[in-house]
Amino acid sequence: SVPVLHASEYHYEYTACDSLGSRWRVAVPHTPGLCTGLPDPIKGTECSFSCKAGQFLDMKDQSCKPCAEGRYSLGTGIRFDEWDELPHGFASIATNLEIDNSFSESLENCTTSTWVPLGDYVASNTDECTATLMYAVNLKQSGTVSFEYIYPDSSIIFEFFVQNDQCQPTVEESRWMRTTEKGWELHSVELSRGNNVLYWRTTAFSVWSKVPKPVLVRNIGITGVAYTSECFPCKAGTYAATSGSSFCKLCPANSYSSKGATSCQQCAPDAYSDQGSSSCKPRPPCTDKDYFSTHTACDASGETQLMFKWAEPKTCSEDLPTAVQLPPSGVKTKCPPCNPGFFKTNSSACEPCPSGSYSNGSGCISCAAGTEPVLGFEYKWWNTLPANMETTVLSGINFEYKGIAGWEVAGDYIYTAAGASDNDFMILTMVVPGFRPPQSVMEDVENKEVARITFVFETVCSVNCELYFMVGVNSRPNTPVETWKGSKGKQSYTYIIEKNATMSFTWAFQRTAYHEAGRKYTNDIVKLYSINVTNVMDGVASYCRLCALESSGSCTSCPSGNYIDRASGACHPCTPSTYLKAHQPYGSQACIPCGPGTKSNKIHSLCYNDCRFSLDKDGRTLEYDFSALPNSTSFAGGPSFTSKGLKYFHHFSISLCGNHGRKMATCTDNVTDMRVSDGEAEFSKSVTSYVCQSIIVPSDVMGYKTIVSSQPVSLADRVVGVTTDTALDNITSLPEHFSPENVGLTDVIFFYRSNDVTQSCSSGRATAIRLRCDPLKTGSGALSVPSKCPDGTCDGCTFHFLWETSAACPLCSAYDYHAIVSACLGGIQRTTYVWREPKLCTGGVPLPEQKVSICKTMDFWLKVGISAGTCAAVLLTVMTCYFWKKNQNLDELMALGGCWNGRCSACGWERKAVPCST
Repeated sequence: SVPVLHASEYHYEYTACDSLGSRWRVAVPHTPGLCTGLPDPIKGTECSFSCKAGQFLDMKDQSCKPCAEGRYSLGTGIRFDEWDELPHGFASIATNLEIDNSFSESLENCTTSTWVPLGDYVASNTDECTATLMYAVNLKQSGTVSFEYIYPDSSIIFEFFVQNDQCQPTVEESRWMRTTEKGWELHSVELSRGNNVLYWRTTAFSVWSKVPKPVLVRNIGITGVAYTSECFPCKAGTYAATSGSSFCKLCPANSYSSKGATSCQQCAPDAYSDQGSSSCKPRPPCTDKDYFSTHTACDASGETQLMFKWAEPKTCSEDLPTAVQLPPSGVKTKCPPCNPGFFKTNSSACEPCPSGSYSNGSGCISCAAGTEPVLGFEYKWWNTLPANMETTVLSGINFEYKGIAGWEVAGDYIYTAAGASDNDFMILTMVVPGFRPPQSVMEDVENKEVARITFVFETVCSVNCELYFMVGVNSRPNTPVETWKGSKGKQSYTYIIEKNATMSFTWAFQRTAYHEAGRKYTNDIVKLYSINVTNVMDGVASYCRLCALESSGSCTSCPSGNYIDRASGACHPCTPSTYLKAHQPYGSQACIPCGPGTKSNKIHSLCYNDCRFSLDKDGRTLEYDFSALPNSTSFAGGPSFTSKGLKYFHHFSISLCGNHGRKMATCTDNVTDMRVSDGEAEFSKSVTSYVCQSIIVPSDVMGYKTIVSSQPVSLADRVVGVTTDTALDNITSLPEHFSPENVGLTDVIFFYRSNDVTQSCSSGRATAIRLRCDPLKTGSGALSVPSKCPDGTCDGCTFHFLWETSAACPLCSAYDYHAIVSACLGGIQRTTYVWREPKLCTGGVPLPEQKVSICKTMDFWLKVGISAGTCAAVLLTVMTCYFWKKNQNLDELMALGGCWNGRCSACGWERKAVPCST
């Protein structure tokens, strides 16, 4: 007889489903080739059959059984939560971009730019290669894929999409992932039955020197796969205490577990562990890096005390021989005053002053008649954390938020406390519900300043620390607006708020990006001395200002373009060609003269150029009209290449005059806009100004449907002036940046400044556009940047452009042409007018029409001359005969004797003259 195999020598599997959706259960031997002694095939469960989460299909009797303690199942799914290496079935591939072959020799290769498993999660690349993480799965029924991710940096494009049997991707719009603001976020997508290929794809646009933060993905779960014939053991550091678990719980701090645990073991008193640990570490002796100081809240007596606390979580031991002990608490001292706009209650707490009053931090004083409170927030005393601020710590290891304070108050300042690890992010956030700018600002659509936030800070660092200042609008993700690296002396920074919305301001400090056990750099800190926010809705006031008065004596707003007379409180209009400082409209000196070549708008909120310009030169006036140039035009510099061969362009959009001060040039960031719904489009990352710049990656390079535009910045928010001088308001446009100017006709230069103040550009970015007359370049003409500075700027702050166009020529006048008179032909003479060469004018006075006049030819004058000559000859002959005859008669008279010339002659031919007698 055939020996029957033992149950341990084979396992059960199902056959492929037939067209009716049925299958067979068959026994498969562990040793290949053994085909005898196996149980007979029997009818299997329906192909659509599945067990619930926390159960598995026992193939022996084909029924669902609960998972044992220490194990879990997803029912119809699989989960990938261990990333020490790439799990079976995953592929991580990197692709070079379509690059210019001439650069291929010097290129760094993209083959190493892949997704990298890092224990609890997998991390994306951070360069401009395209890295793709792929997983193919066949679903027996429709299901889902879910995963947690962190995506903090919009300079990486991160997309997740699924392709089905027909290689058709799922909904196009949902593939673009949204940046995360607070730790891990969950994303899930429904999957259809059949074959599905999952793609996680990243490409960075790190064309600046800053390296973006990678995308992190963990806990990938897929349901609808098939039956689960076994449960998975809990990974080390987790446990499942009950049977039928669909997931495992993390071991709490100071405990550990091994694989498949049903409970966690406590660490010994001299050891510690973090949450989810597989082992314990010995506690080091405590040092002065393990504690910090803070101030207690004011007590009923108005006193505070310096206290020392162990940094949380406490991982050091005080009992070891070299350990440092916690210093005793300090003596009690008098509490500092409340912040401006607040007053002390009987319990020594600080409360905001009532509406219509102000304070310097002590008592509240009502605003005098004819004044109004200046609302805002001014924090300069730090005895307790203000009510609209909160602090936390974001782990630099697993990017989980910890329930501990990242910043501590210290009287004169607030500073970063010790984190659990030196690479933790110490986070301080302030939320402002909205703003109430002056009425004149509300009416002015172009002057974007709604309010401003100014803070004074200092960083003390021994290694490569970083301080980030981030701004969030209407609870959208925070956008870093400035970063400081290393130690920075005490300084102030101002950020202009341009939208009236709920704003969050976040300060995040990381001591080092590298993780090491223990605390080494606790003394690396940020001190924040003061924060001042203006025009805050429902804010408090530290002083009152004069206001315009109604006849009843109550405060009102001046009409736009009016300043307040300090003596009378009356409103007076600004003089023409001046603009008003909207936030300090006191006295005539608040009306500031416009720059050369500009004039103010009707409400005196800004100065602009109306696309016209006059220039007195060599005794004549040149008139220019630039209105033929388009409201907005754009151009790209030459191509640039990153080290990996990504081709990109600096793309500039220019609106020379705007539209009566309304800026028309727009640059967008469609990396983030791809993920912004229509309702939030107003707050998407786009810039509108006179001149702006973005980074453009052509669509043929990335394989995306649209070109990718990222990192827009404004280069020109206001017109400083229009002139032919090479310098204005400390902005210089050097002639040597470009080819020589036209002889006898200088370039007209538009000077601008932007509102963005950066560490390197303390006065904001500036732009100079040279307009050069070139009659051959009609229409928009040609824009160029300096050949030595292909990015448009040589110092990173001032941008230079040359715009050669016929529209930059002065308007033609009578000086620009001269007359040419033709010879007289057929009694007709023509006067023709021609332009002087080279012609350096356009439009204006047209060339006069040719003049035609009647004239006498040479033949006519010749005939006249001959006739006149003949007449003269005849007349001369007649005269000659006449005088000859007369002379002859005289001689005869003398021969006879007589008087000649009063004398008598009686002597014949002898002319003896004797006096004549009567």
